[in-house]
Amino acid sequence: MVTVMPRIALVDDEKNIRDVIRMALEKEFLAADEYGDGLAAWEAWRLSGTMPDLVVLDIAMPRMDGIELCKRIRAAGSAVPVIFLSSREEEIDRILGLESGGDDYVCKPFSLRELLARIRAGLRRAGELPVRSGAFAAENRRASGESRADLALDEERFTAVWKGKALDLTVTEFRILRTLSFPPGFIKTREQLMAAAFPEDSYPNDKAADSHIKRIRKKFLALDPRFGELEAIYGLGYRWRDLRPEPPGKDR
Repeated sequence: MVTVMPRIALVDDEKNIRDVIRMALEKEFLAADEYGDGLAAWEAWRLSGTMPDLVVLDIAMPRMDGIELCKRIRAAGSAVPVIFLSSREEEIDRILGLESGGDDYVCKPFSLRELLARIRAGLRRAGELPVRSGAFAAENRRASGESRADLALDEERFTAVWKGKALDLTVTEFRILRTLSFPPGFIKTREQLMAAAFPEDSYPNDKAADSHIKRIRKKFLALDPRFGELEAIYGLGYRWRDLRPEPPGKDR
């Protein structure tokens, strides 16, 4: 049996940072491809027609910044995990990174051990997908698993369908949606949602929950402008509203 070594894309215009991360990855038996800016990475992936297994992505870069590259990755239909790595520490930069499709965010200067832990966690989440995120063209699969009224979730394929239309979710977004929507009607805290989204991670950041929820809601609204099941509960968290009709004859 041949084991395929996961490939990590390091996209950062600071070569010394790429070198440090690459050497650490090699000690973990992980291969790394280095790119000095977003455009170089995008052109390489576009020409090859495949994506890496995970992307570590800086924000401020020449020619094409990390936000734009992440948007292109998601627009191409790839669910490859994206970890933003940037010296920008302002909250707005973290929010922009997550809303553009990023799964995680680590600030410079960073702990190499923490970054490696996040990379391993991202690879495990990606490995749960039945098809690796290498194809540029996304194949919409009809979900055949658990159903929550108009929402159907396929737990094996990590796919979701809303009123017969496929939702384009990342693994992180799928896990949050699964936890939030079942059972319906129960309030889930931000801590609960992020723990479900990153079960292997020792550093879940509950502050990122709002950005992930915003992205999930936006994707629902793109399919259904009347979507209203996802509800924010002030001071507590979020709830998937149970709008199913009550069974006939049930006491009120």
